[in-house]
Amino acid sequence: MKTHLISGGCGFVGRNMVKRLYQSSNDRIIFIDDLSVGTAPSTWLDEPLVAENGNLQIFGESKRLVFLKADFREVLRFLIQNPKYFQKSFGLDFEHFADVFHFAAIVGGRATIDGDPMKVALDLSIDAEFFYWITRYKPARVLYPSSSAAYPVNKQTAENTIQLSESDIDFNNMGQPDMTYGWSKLTGEYLAKIAAQHYQVAVTCIRPFSGYGEDQDFTYPIPSLAKRAAGRENPFEVWGSGHQGRDFVHIDDVLDCILLAMGKIQDGTAINIGMGRLTSFREVIGIFSQIAGYQPEIKALLDKPVGVHSRYCNMDFVQKTLGWTAKISLEEGLKRVYDAVLKKINQ
Repeated sequence: MKTHLISGGCGFVGRNMVKRLYQSSNDRIIFIDDLSVGTAPSTWLDEPLVAENGNLQIFGESKRLVFLKADFREVLRFLIQNPKYFQKSFGLDFEHFADVFHFAAIVGGRATIDGDPMKVALDLSIDAEFFYWITRYKPARVLYPSSSAAYPVNKQTAENTIQLSESDIDFNNMGQPDMTYGWSKLTGEYLAKIAAQHYQVAVTCIRPFSGYGEDQDFTYPIPSLAKRAAGRENPFEVWGSGHQGRDFVHIDDVLDCILLAMGKIQDGTAINIGMGRLTSFREVIGIFSQIAGYQPEIKALLDKPVGVHSRYCNMDFVQKTLGWTAKISLEEGLKRVYDAVLKKINQ
């Protein structure tokens, strides 16, 4: 039985990866989160709690789901000091980590990115310690999620709206990324390249665009807009003018692309994950309003942070290299989110 490690395992992407690996394999998944933002696994796992050891919990009769409540940086320091930390501290029986997924990061949505950029800059600390550890431990494969925020902001304005291609990030000719979050992810991409080229670690690096899904919390735009539509808000408030656009991609498609890419791209090369479609927030409101069966007035909140005007990707490289395209249309994905929000409201 293989053993995988997931940092940030109770955040939106992390918990979806935990569930995906658990359902699609017989492997053990150790996932770590300090729950400062993430959701406790007892609320989203469909498996019973079967054992506890201090701040470690084991779920499921097969005992393949292992959750450690901890600051990932502290765990990394323990692992650097003692590569057998999990075996000796918790009695877990395995030789070596197979796949390591590094989702631990401080994001917090646009309000945090713009409102507390130094808090977000702590991601530099998390990533530096992570990459130092993997170059010593050398797991079988590593997934590093960068972000579309790493792209130069001057390519994402109202006057300069382009599909962002992987080549638009050039470490020999740098553009300015989006705030400290973008800088931290750009630095992480550079460290991923170093880990692959200088230490022969198999690293896959991704640049997901605006991921969304049914279990995303209301601090993110898509579920927040779905909740307003389900409540038939009128006027319907939107941050900024609402004409700013993003490339929305469903979490199931993101996970599919990640797992495919990890088998084929291991040299730290970063790839886009998106639909390749620019959709404004007003268009999203229009879809949700149609689902809800009403036509609200849209009220722009011009004092709210909105980030760049336009951010969407070119998927040509991924289609050529991996033969992959997203399968879930925006309309289908938004309907799934709406139905999940409506169910939650009516519980």
